[in-house]
Amino acid sequence: MKYVVVLGDGMADRPIEELGGKTPLEYAKTPNIDALSARSEIGTVHTIPDGMSPGSDTANLSVMGYDPKIFYSGRSPLEALSIGVPMKETDVALRCNIVTISEEEGIPFEKRTIIDHSSDEISTEDCAVLLEAVKKEMQNETYMFYVGTSYRHCLIWDHGSVVPLTPPHDVLGKVIGEYLPKDEVLRLMMQRSFEILEHHPLNEERRKKGLHPANCCWFWGAGTKPLLANFEELHHKKGVMISAVDLLKGIAVGAGMDNIIVEGATGGLDTNYRGKADAAVKALTLDGYDFAYIHIEAPDEMGHQGSVSKKVTAIERIDKDVIGPLLSGLRAADTDVRLMILPDHPTPIEVRTHTRDDVPYLLYDSTKPVNNPYLYFEADALRAGNFVAKGHELMAKLFEE
Repeated sequence: MKYVVVLGDGMADRPIEELGGKTPLEYAKTPNIDALSARSEIGTVHTIPDGMSPGSDTANLSVMGYDPKIFYSGRSPLEALSIGVPMKETDVALRCNIVTISEEEGIPFEKRTIIDHSSDEISTEDCAVLLEAVKKEMQNETYMFYVGTSYRHCLIWDHGSVVPLTPPHDVLGKVIGEYLPKDEVLRLMMQRSFEILEHHPLNEERRKKGLHPANCCWFWGAGTKPLLANFEELHHKKGVMISAVDLLKGIAVGAGMDNIIVEGATGGLDTNYRGKADAAVKALTLDGYDFAYIHIEAPDEMGHQGSVSKKVTAIERIDKDVIGPLLSGLRAADTDVRLMILPDHPTPIEVRTHTRDDVPYLLYDSTKPVNNPYLYFEADALRAGNFVAKGHELMAKLFEE
């Protein structure tokens, strides 16, 4: 038996008038998931422990079987693991997004508005150029910058503090003043980064192309060096992570899992969906892995962008180019599978950020199909009546422990 989680980040949502009162998951054309639903257990799961923020960090730890109340030490440290940042026990890691803020003439920095948390999903190559300009003027022995992926980068603060910081995707369209760090040095560093980047030649070129300028560093997700239990020792399964996102790759590193890097996997709508499915089939049927965690970031990014049509497209691509090829590949290899499909958290279009609502899950066993009248979307999952109150117990359910 092989085991797979297909995690559609932020895939759950709320009913949308534009979709006739349906959610993107209900509205999307998903023939492969619909066929599975009739033979699967459908239910809901509470992935965010009470009192904790509904981030992809806490939620994915929960889905992977790690109680965030025990294992969570901050988001950025997990990403730092992924990109090979050497962290000391006294270091604090912070996420350094390169974001787009408004550029009105003659107004103070704190009066500007955050427009885009991803700077039009800027490429890693372009962002590295901009981060180098920031490093040249701002890096020192206390504050060290490291290049990550796309708009997501890392700042290491020597002998730092885990200060409260606001995720940029939580304040899209809002004036930034009240959300800036209370720590004076961090706040001034963000302001200085805007002065460095606003008229950088690369941003001038982006404007000419109709793209958002990547004009400001935004710090958030502070935390200390993480210490996760080894996944194989915890679950007795040899696991592999397939994701384009540093956070997920970092969780894998911390858990002692292997990462598979898929060419063309971007974390955006144009990611290589089929490549992820093919990589999972190969890992499970040829390379000796027992478990694959396939993470797709696109629905979450489209939720943050507030794009109904693109979120629906992301879900349909998961169905067509991940679920379909994954199942056909495993069948061709005569391999039995227990498959779970779920989001980590909702990213509703109406709020453009994460919420702590329970999320729907689908659990399929190729050796024990069931007769189920419910489809895989939020309302039907609730009607099905199956509920997992603690998200970190879901993995044991998948593994039948």
